[in-house]
Amino acid sequence: MRGSFARATLAAVVLLVAPTVSVPEAAAGPQPATGSAAPPQVAAADWTAPLSTRGRWIVDANGNRFKLRSGNWHGASGTWNGSGSVDDDADHHAGENSHRMPLGLDRAPMAEIIAGFREIGVNSIRLPFSNEMIHDGGPVTDAAVAANPALRGKTPLQVYDVVVRELTAAGLAVILNNHTNTTRWCCGVDGNERWNASRTTEAWESDWLFMARRYRDNKRVVGADLYNEVRRSVLDDPNWGLGDDHDWFAASQHVGDRILTEANPDLLIIVEGINWTGIPVDGLPHERPTLEPVRRLSHTLVDSGKLVYSAHFYDYTGPNHSGATGTGETSDPRYRDLSPAELVRVLDRQAFFVASEPDQHFTAPVWISEFGVGGRDETGVAQRAWFEHFVDQLIRTDADFAYWPLVGWHENRKGNGWALLHWDAAGHRMGLYDGDDWRAAAWTRLIEADSRTGHIDPVPDWSMLSPDHGDFVASRRMRALPDWDPGARKAACPDGQRLLGLSHTGNRGLCSDVTTGALGAASAAHEVVVDERHVAAGQDWASGYTKLQCADGQFLSGYSVRGSAVSTALCTAAPAGKLGTSSRTVWFDRGDNRGPAPRGGEFADGRYKGQCASDEYAAGIAYTGRIGSAKTPDALYCRKLA
Repeated sequence: MRGSFARATLAAVVLLVAPTVSVPEAAAGPQPATGSAAPPQVAAADWTAPLSTRGRWIVDANGNRFKLRSGNWHGASGTWNGSGSVDDDADHHAGENSHRMPLGLDRAPMAEIIAGFREIGVNSIRLPFSNEMIHDGGPVTDAAVAANPALRGKTPLQVYDVVVRELTAAGLAVILNNHTNTTRWCCGVDGNERWNASRTTEAWESDWLFMARRYRDNKRVVGADLYNEVRRSVLDDPNWGLGDDHDWFAASQHVGDRILTEANPDLLIIVEGINWTGIPVDGLPHERPTLEPVRRLSHTLVDSGKLVYSAHFYDYTGPNHSGATGTGETSDPRYRDLSPAELVRVLDRQAFFVASEPDQHFTAPVWISEFGVGGRDETGVAQRAWFEHFVDQLIRTDADFAYWPLVGWHENRKGNGWALLHWDAAGHRMGLYDGDDWRAAAWTRLIEADSRTGHIDPVPDWSMLSPDHGDFVASRRMRALPDWDPGARKAACPDGQRLLGLSHTGNRGLCSDVTTGALGAASAAHEVVVDERHVAAGQDWASGYTKLQCADGQFLSGYSVRGSAVSTALCTAAPAGKLGTSSRTVWFDRGDNRGPAPRGGEFADGRYKGQCASDEYAAGIAYTGRIGSAKTPDALYCRKLA
């Protein structure tokens, strides 16, 4: 959200060092029109829901690329600044009072607003909501829906229902976005910093299950954007993998699996990186981690092909700059201060690498679900240049994107200016293509840029297992069965994938369906191996070590640990003729042993690792209980696929 990074910094710095910090505003003074490009116009919907992913691409039900050319229609998550009267427009961000609904419904008919979206070329809408909105039983006022009288007497959630219905009826895809806990403007130290800042994690998950079920029958509701701009509160940072109450990786992994298994298996699960950690004061640690932690620890959902990562970028923030100005501003560069080459390097490092590096455990589509800039009144050279350079990056990488915001207010063609479409109190629209908005050419260039289209072939999936702090069972089959090793931490590959890699310490694993495609089936038999019953006489592949080996015709699909010690091997039956018997032992107790150019990526950062080749399957784990050993994995028994 525009201003969010700075506002998060503002509240933290005010409490910690008590300065006054402000968000940079657009420079005054309209610019003469330099000519306007023709509106792109969206064709009739020619895609089939639901959506899924193949490698770095989002595809529709027919396997055709569906590029998210999106915009944010904000308002239902709140516009109130948090002080003053919630009924006074002046106490809402930029004076724009959404009345707890998507903005503009008091000024323009919904059909006109939606037609405007299609006119400027978007095919999908990120639709923010707050948890408070879900439970808000107060009806909207008649004045708040003056241009849409059919909405009179409805609650904000009922209005949201109608908006979803009408957007999807127009052929647009809708992504549900949990933007805030409370219905107010994002993003400061305001009780909305984390998914559980002002409510429990259990309540947050319950709200998501409610929303996912509510729109389950509308197949053009395609995604669940789990939470917006996770950031620091006054005293505490969010983290990615520590296993505590502030662990965004664990929380998003858990609720994502619950949405897919309990509410709506069709939804894309969209996970935004961490937006801010640390105190924005020179000399103290502070940064915008974004998606960088994904390289070391990525999500593995119960359904492969449902994960999308997300990031936000604005000119006035930076990789280590909160966006504050004046007192409390650090000396770190903003994104607009970077040269075009520097900007590309930083953006690639922070987010775009996820989609640009194939065959990694983290490879997934990246959706830039917020970017934007001031409109007609923005005269700043650096701001304008940044927008052009960022559009260049989106085009160069063929990235999915969502502009912030689509809808705003104007009076006599003056106002907040960031939106692409504005309406005044009389319902007169000011549009991107009126001839005086400098962004029109860049936007047209973005919407009409050459992109990958057509059918996307399936690609191998690579998945990380991380039972660091508890069970990490990514198999629907095993989730439905009784606990196979009570008291242990269990890890299992997604159904159809096989275990290919393990770390010597740290409990991490790597799964894939590479070379052979899916192995096993939802009804495939499994065996929990706790001893050497399947080690044939004369075939000791790890002499002096304890070997947990699968039977012939089975492949290793999971494991369990107690502390750091191997506890069991989970073996799954493969269809006849899929598995060969020639074998080798891969030792990794004294160093990495993953072969030349291993695929799947660094799945256990800083640890010794072993990995079977892409044309092999793992059929056993060896460890030792001798003095000085922690019974951690020392070797894999790798056998050739048939």
